[in-house]
Amino acid sequence: MSSRPCVLGVIGGSGLYDVPEIEVLEELHISTPFGPPSSPVIKGRLGQREVFFLARHGKGHVLTPSEVPYRANVWALKSLGVNTLLSVSAVGSLKEEIAPGHLVVPDQIIDRTRGIRPSTYFGDGIVAHVALADPYCADLSATLANAARQAGATVHEGGTLVVMEGPQFSTRAESFLYRGFGASLIGMTAMPEAKLAREASLCYATLALATDYDCWHETHESVTVEGVFQVMRGNNVKARNTLLNLIPMLGERTCHCHTALASAVVTAPSAMNPETRKKLALLLD
Repeated sequence: MSSRPCVLGVIGGSGLYDVPEIEVLEELHISTPFGPPSSPVIKGRLGQREVFFLARHGKGHVLTPSEVPYRANVWALKSLGVNTLLSVSAVGSLKEEIAPGHLVVPDQIIDRTRGIRPSTYFGDGIVAHVALADPYCADLSATLANAARQAGATVHEGGTLVVMEGPQFSTRAESFLYRGFGASLIGMTAMPEAKLAREASLCYATLALATDYDCWHETHESVTVEGVFQVMRGNNVKARNTLLNLIPMLGERTCHCHTALASAVVTAPSAMNPETRKKLALLLD
């Protein structure tokens, strides 16, 4: 198993890099074969470590979860040398013990999006089937949970994140259905992000910021935008402190994430569409 240095990219809200400890170096406007990413990529530095930030919903939060250009976002970061991807997102809690204000590092995903979000880089003459039994990098997730605990947050390790299409919140019946799945969280953005990160051979982990109990809890009000943003103000501080702890913790990349495509591409090289092969060189080379 080879090892290589971690180069961290962060997808989340634009406030994540707005901390004095992180020096902003430049704003990068990246073009990709899949269109422009949600926003320019911010290149920053903490100590001797470079880190790249991308605002998932664009500057000023102008994109719905279904409008986010997930392929372009992941591609843009990989093209800059990122091999380790942290996703930060607000979620609803489906379990009593995960209270608003707690942080969760999930280890599984149930995809309940409706197929309108492009979820693969492949097709057009090249076929690949990556393994996704464990959609998150276990090594990165463990380090992330440790960094969050050191930030003073209440952290839950593991659990299943249900990803719904949105942009509306759940009906009460859906909320109870997802609780019946045994899921811990519900959100709108981890898919197809996790699938694309695996196809791009990136280590991927989610720092989920619980903001509400969705609409299943009898003694809590149903989720609202106002309630989410009220809790998010406190969660953002925890997320930024987690990030400051995480960056120096990242050492050599020793997991298998970087070999995700090693046996996944089933199209014979001689049969590949030359234009698609050229388009996907960043992944296939």
